[in-house]
Amino acid sequence: MTVSALVVAATPAVAQPRTAGVAVTAVTAGAHRPLPGMIEALQRDLHLTAAQAEARMLNEIRLTPIAARLARGLGDRYGGSWLTGATAQTLMVATTSSADIPQILAAGARPQVVSGSLAQLNMIKDKLDAALPAHPATVGGVRFVDVRTNSVTVLSEEPGKTHDVIRSIGLDGSAVRVVASAERPRPLYDLMGGDAYYIGTTTRCSIGFPVVRGTQKGFVSAGHCGRAGQATFGFNRVAQGTFQASVFPVGDFSWVGVNGNWTPRPSVKDGSGGVVNVAGAREAIEGASVCRSGSTSGWHCGIIQQRDTSVTYSQGTVYELTRTSVCAEPGDSGGPFISIDQAQGVTSGAAGNCTSGGIGYFQPVNPILSAYGLSLVTTAGNPPPTTGACTGFPHTVTGSLTGGRYAYQPDDLYYNSAVSGVHSACLDGPEGADFDLHLQKWNGRSWVTVASAAGPNPDERIGYTGTAGYYRYRVDAASGSGSYSLAYRAP
Repeated sequence: MTVSALVVAATPAVAQPRTAGVAVTAVTAGAHRPLPGMIEALQRDLHLTAAQAEARMLNEIRLTPIAARLARGLGDRYGGSWLTGATAQTLMVATTSSADIPQILAAGARPQVVSGSLAQLNMIKDKLDAALPAHPATVGGVRFVDVRTNSVTVLSEEPGKTHDVIRSIGLDGSAVRVVASAERPRPLYDLMGGDAYYIGTTTRCSIGFPVVRGTQKGFVSAGHCGRAGQATFGFNRVAQGTFQASVFPVGDFSWVGVNGNWTPRPSVKDGSGGVVNVAGAREAIEGASVCRSGSTSGWHCGIIQQRDTSVTYSQGTVYELTRTSVCAEPGDSGGPFISIDQAQGVTSGAAGNCTSGGIGYFQPVNPILSAYGLSLVTTAGNPPPTTGACTGFPHTVTGSLTGGRYAYQPDDLYYNSAVSGVHSACLDGPEGADFDLHLQKWNGRSWVTVASAAGPNPDERIGYTGTAGYYRYRVDAASGSGSYSLAYRAP
């Protein structure tokens, strides 16, 4: 099974290079009534009845915040969370300490004691990410942390050679699972999410999510769809806009600024003539359902399988993708992934197809918004704050600030990144405050801010693709006071 990023020529037929079931109350159901188009797609793709599809989404709404609270409470003992059962009725939470079992049970989840924490597994994966791209993609083109098996999984067409690489870098083989697989991602080239757009006269991709930056309107999409400065044309071949910025490989994201003839809508096409509204960008957890819209294959749904997946395409390695059981085809690239009414990401690559089944990968949307200072267009007008615990990062620092003050992290110093790659950070500030986060780089004379997350809330995330050099984070208390934690990952 070959995995690819999804690109298509202008002629569509030609492709280019636990019983933790917590009852959902009537209030919850009424406030989050799933849309019919999503229920129908879940019925088709997950082989559910309409009642099961609706129950699944309501369980996801109820259990996801519980998972976030437990992750925060377990701290460095946290081993990951996932949903199980046809209707996602069971929330599993892993911990490295049996002493946490009563806390997990009391929250309505099912505990699983594991040997490695999520942070430890991510450190192992980081070492694999540094070693495997130097080898052919057949040796380990797809790598991810599998919280269900408490291991780092490598999909390989040549398992023997992959084991040799693992031994050569001194990794503990017991924490790494090598699975024989022909899954090889490839780029999928291809202002409502899922609509087609064209780059030049030959390439078609799909719109991800409409965004704004100041007065400039636009949308996010896949990075392999086009380069900064390239012109785009809409589904009707009318002049549309220009790529403002693009990253591929390492990341796979871009944003396009459109002209005044195009109006962004907080919607994703559902494949049946209707739309699904976009209310925010809260990250769904492993095991949650997710649906994708694309200009080639339309509307398809599946399950989020693993996050923070590294994929080596023929053009290079892309990090921090999310792996799903959703199919995709050439031309779907850049299209939106959405879980209930929450934006998740844009289509990067896929293995297989929507006839025989496949695996789809998406670039998470929040790092795109943070990297370019974009605001998601939502039904609320302004994007609501992104919620969720800062888990799975190899480094965490803490501090306390009063209103109007700031601090530099880590430890009033800086860190050195010896290679190019993605810098990711998650700030968890005190409730009721407004804390902001900025990433700065030393240019040889002074510190320059290269990425910022400054929403009107205490929690912020940054995703930035940068070159080697010295970096530091600045935490600002715009208003309010209290303790904060900053989790981060360097290339």
